[in-house]
Amino acid sequence: MEEFHKVRRLPPYVFEQVNRLKASARSCGADIIDLGMGNPDLPTPKAIVDKLCEVVRDPRTHRYSSSRGIPGLRRAQAAYYQRRFGVKLDPDTQVVATLGSKEGFANMAQAITAPGDVILCPNPTYPIHAFGFIMSGGVIRSLQVEPDDGFIPAVERGIRHSIPKPLALILNYPSNPTALVASLDFYKDVVAFAKKNDIIILSDLAYSEIYFDGNPPPSVLQVPGAIDVCVEFTSMSKTFSMPGWRMGFAVGNERLISALTRVKSYLDYGAFTPIQVAAAHALNGDGADIAEVRDIYHKRRDVMVDAFGRAGWTIPAPAASMFAWAPIPEPFRHLGSLEFSKLLIEHADVAVAPGVGFGEHGDDFVRVALVENEHRIRQAARNIKRFLATSAKQPNNVVPLSAHR
Repeated sequence: MEEFHKVRRLPPYVFEQVNRLKASARSCGADIIDLGMGNPDLPTPKAIVDKLCEVVRDPRTHRYSSSRGIPGLRRAQAAYYQRRFGVKLDPDTQVVATLGSKEGFANMAQAITAPGDVILCPNPTYPIHAFGFIMSGGVIRSLQVEPDDGFIPAVERGIRHSIPKPLALILNYPSNPTALVASLDFYKDVVAFAKKNDIIILSDLAYSEIYFDGNPPPSVLQVPGAIDVCVEFTSMSKTFSMPGWRMGFAVGNERLISALTRVKSYLDYGAFTPIQVAAAHALNGDGADIAEVRDIYHKRRDVMVDAFGRAGWTIPAPAASMFAWAPIPEPFRHLGSLEFSKLLIEHADVAVAPGVGFGEHGDDFVRVALVENEHRIRQAARNIKRFLATSAKQPNNVVPLSAHR
């Protein structure tokens, strides 16, 4: 039977192959240390859970909620931006609550994309950045870029070789998966370029609070006049360990926020009201919960870099995010990231995310998530050390078992 049109436009989901292998290994009794999916293992802070429980007892909160977010939640997000970035937002016209940043990106794509519109998108990048627009009929022009002096020339080439002229440019710093961080000077150059070329900027700032070098990552909206062309997406999933709560935001340009709000009004009634109230309570807090989460990821990062390095796998220390972007060890690089990820499950009981799942330019890397405690990270390193030592002695034994199935 022929696939539906939109489904045909999507490639096979790379991560599903790893997930099936992981599930199969676990069903056979293997203790898989899962560093693949960026699924925070930390509990949601007690005060946030307590607020949810308090509000959920009121039956009035069980009715349909507000798709764009209740007023108190939008005010809390605007206050957060004022405190954290010095950015003033109108909670009525420049803030909308989303069901996580992923839904926000996908519905923004629905709101602004006409068939054939060109979107400039970094590669590698988080899949929804590209596929939200592909599912909306857009065309992705991939850019193998970093937030440095080569970024603007690459975007210029992308514009020069695109017909029609690109509609929007995706930014994601701190980056998922590469963990790269952008400077405010970088954002100033990009905003100036976008204004000159009449291009929308869509910035994913989901990891703004997970940083380790003492320098908080900036928001593109800190650039004077950026709000004329920018919308920024944030999430409470990592910052407050609330991934299953599905709470995020889009903020910025009034026209773009209005378009997103209108599309959402047809598609959902917003998050459960007690979740929105609890999220507002979290945003209005003193920041202690955020600092605690950051400190835990910082310690895990240091343990991972040290332990994996001792095991024989050198991984650059990420400056931010809950991920490390790890070059595949040289003896295995020719296999590509998917086959190497399968090897780690089959021979080391460790799961990681294959870099090719974030774009073809990520195939020499895997993404390692800091979603296990320090003890488990050290255990993963010991497993990998044995795997590397065994493969060096018996190279013929490191072909993925799945290759024979």
